[in-house]
Order: sequence, then C-alpha cells, then structure tokens
Amino acid sequence: MPDNDIREEARARSFWSGTLSFGLVSIPVDLLPAHRSAEGSLRLLDADGTPLVRRYFCPVDEKQLDPDDLVHGYELGKGKVVALTDEELEGLAPRKSREIDLRRFVDRDSIDPLYFERSYFLVPGSDSGKAYRLLCEVMERSRRAGVATFVMREKEYLIAIFAESGLLRAETLRFANEVRSSADVGLPKRVNPDPRTVDKVRRAVARLEQKKLSVRELSDPHEPLRKLAQQKYRAKRDVVRATARQSDSGGEVIDLMEVLRRSLAESGITKKSSKSGRARRTRAALG
Repeated sequence: MPDNDIREEARARSFWSGTLSFGLVSIPVDLLPAHRSAEGSLRLLDADGTPLVRRYFCPVDEKQLDPDDLVHGYELGKGKVVALTDEELEGLAPRKSREIDLRRFVDRDSIDPLYFERSYFLVPGSDSGKAYRLLCEVMERSRRAGVATFVMREKEYLIAIFAESGLLRAETLRFANEVRSSADVGLPKRVNPDPRTVDKVRRAVARLEQKKLSVRELSDPHEPLRKLAQQKYRAKRDVVRATARQSDSGGEVIDLMEVLRRSLAESGITKKSSKSGRARRTRAALG
C-alpha cells in the first residue's frame, strides 16, 4: 500500500489532530490508539435475556436519580467529600488547544515504564512527512524521548514520546503521586542467602532464559470464552435477540452510567441543574 494511502487510512482512524511543537518547529500529527479492544464482552441479562442497564439510586431518599440530580463530589478521604459546582469545574478546565507542547528531551531509558498508562501512535499529518521522519531519525539515533503535554476532551495529559522504526509512539504518564515506591511495599530486611541457594536460582533462571519475549506468549486468556460464545452463536443456541426496552412512560430506558461517562468524556462537566436540585444534591454529597 502506498505511503499516501497508509496515511489516509491512519488519519481516518485518528480521533485527535493537532501539531507537535518545540522551539520554532511545528509538525502536524494525528493521534490514534495503539491498542484495540478484543471482540465481545460479558453482559448482565435478566431471566428473559434482556440486557440490563445501570441507574443511580439515592439510599437516603430511597429514589432513583435523573441526570439533572447528579453533582460532582471530590473525595479527600474516607467520609470526607466536598461538592463541586459546574462553574468551579469549568474554571479549572485547561485551555483548549490543538498543540502537543514538547517541553524537553531526556534519555529514553530514564523514564520508568511503571509510569506508563496508555499507548498511542502519532502519525504524520498533511504535508509533514519530511519533518516527521527527520524528528524520528534524530530521536532514534540519540536515544532520546520527548516529554510533552496536550489537552484532549477538556483534560490535560502528560506524555512521553518515543521514536521506534520511523514511528512516534506516545505514552500517557501517571503522575508521581499515583505511583507507589518500593518503600511503600514493605519489603523484609535484606539477608545474605546461602551460596547453594544462589547457585540453584541462577541455574533455574538460565534454563528459562530467552533473548526476547515471543508475541506468542501474549495470547489472550479470554480467547476460549470468545470461541465458546462464537460456537453457540453459530449453532443458534442461547442466542439473545435483544431489543430496546420501553419504560412505563413509553420512552426508551437510558443507561445513565453510559450517558454520564459519555458526557464527562466529551465536556468534562455534567449538565447544569436547577438551584433546588443543586442544593439537594450538595446536602446528599456532604452527608
């Protein structure tokens, strides 16, 4: 497949476009996931085979809540919750930008993979192939990684950028306070092992040693479950013909958890509610 066709296919699958900028250099790039979800998933059904939906329920008032009844609460610790208004969250939201701000270059081996959270590919945008390839080449030769920030869906991310085989890969990074140190684990005191035990462990390691990890060892343990579901589907056994369930009022039953998740992903805030609703929700959040 020609390079142009590959770029067009990648651009069609990207979900964020912008520029990678450092100094006086700006390189248009497209962002796309480096991972893909396995086909199929487990769902909870009722006795008739109807997929179930999640709803929010207030245990104090003993009633179901609508989206407008929800409020954000920041949990500082057990029993310590502070309610936050939509306006306060909007004031803290990062400035919208279509730029990946590459702040510095560091030795790529100095970034501990423990901080990695999610992988993405950065592919060249329109008319940026030459500059993109040059940056990849320089980073690979110098074994440098870039540290950058960018905003996506109202949230700012810290990322590490690596160049491998002419392609840029971005790893979103966990923040320092999200990673435990070895001291947090509570290891026992170091002791001097018996030399015979040391030799036994060394020989055991040598028997299992390989130069690199085989992709075959990364097989999905859920594959038997997926194959079982496919076999039953082909045999037309226990196949659920799900349809949209209707509420008592005639409207479609909405998965509130999914609605909230989608809303947060797209805007970072929930819908604004009435003053009475906000006061009622604030009292519930603060206990």
